[in-house]
Amino acid sequence: MGSREFYPVVRPYDSGLLDVGDGEEIYWEVCGNPDGKPAVFLHGGPGGGLLPDHRRFFDPSAYRIVLFDQRGCGRSRPHAGDPSVSLERNTTPHLVADMERLRTYLGIERWLVFGGSWGSTLALAYAQAHPGRVTEMVLRGVYLVRPADEAWAFAPGGASQLFPAEWAAFRDAIPPAERDDLVAAYGRRIGHPDPDVRTPAARAWIGWELAANTLLPVPPPDLDDSLVLAFARITHHYIASGGFLPPGGLLAGVDRIRHLPAVIVNGRYDMKTPPDQAWELHRAWPEAEFHIVEDAGHGGSEPGVRHRLIEATDAFRP
Repeated sequence: MGSREFYPVVRPYDSGLLDVGDGEEIYWEVCGNPDGKPAVFLHGGPGGGLLPDHRRFFDPSAYRIVLFDQRGCGRSRPHAGDPSVSLERNTTPHLVADMERLRTYLGIERWLVFGGSWGSTLALAYAQAHPGRVTEMVLRGVYLVRPADEAWAFAPGGASQLFPAEWAAFRDAIPPAERDDLVAAYGRRIGHPDPDVRTPAARAWIGWELAANTLLPVPPPDLDDSLVLAFARITHHYIASGGFLPPGGLLAGVDRIRHLPAVIVNGRYDMKTPPDQAWELHRAWPEAEFHIVEDAGHGGSEPGVRHRLIEATDAFRP
């Protein structure tokens, strides 16, 4: 199988800050063809924010590509890198409502919804809440946020066995007496008023988050303290709350979206969101096209995963 390359670099032709209430403004941008088929890209994290390559999964001559930074991260305001910023109104239902406000603001009737990692979680939550506003779905690195999924990532016996040195660094940043619940212990430290406590904790948290992102190691990004703290605060906030998902989780609502054309893609060696989650989604949604990429991990830009994702958006072009 050949590998489809990213579409050329494209820059937004429109952007702004949208007031979504609660004192929050989300940064949004639109690129591609103003008269093209609407598609919205949902970034991961949560709290990861947009990257320029996120625009490049779509044919810019065919799509009107909408992207936005979710609450508290990227260029949205207020920024969670400020420890005084409350996350009380940063939940999945709030993000779903933000998407609807943005869709209405941009005058879009229906759009293709594309999400990877946490973005797949938000995509499923949005589509189940507003199935009539979705034309198709493209999902990568499916994250269902079930208790077992969180245990795989943040408790001994899961990903820790495959990344022992990285796990040791994550675990050893917490005193031995508190290691029975690392997520809770990190919450106390990431939220600590002393920057000499919260900043090292946030860096240890994000170090573990990034440890298993790709099949082959890549250099970690150089992030300033504000970006690190925002990512750690928001990610921890959602992890500690089960993703703010409805009772029964996302699989319970699949029947509301089974009529939608969809493509599910997961790397075989995805250590962040192992393929059992994508498989369980596919079992509940057998009509969805399903691909396991044999030589890939979690990253959306890994060649085999990128190929399948661009193949999907190409197939859904007008």
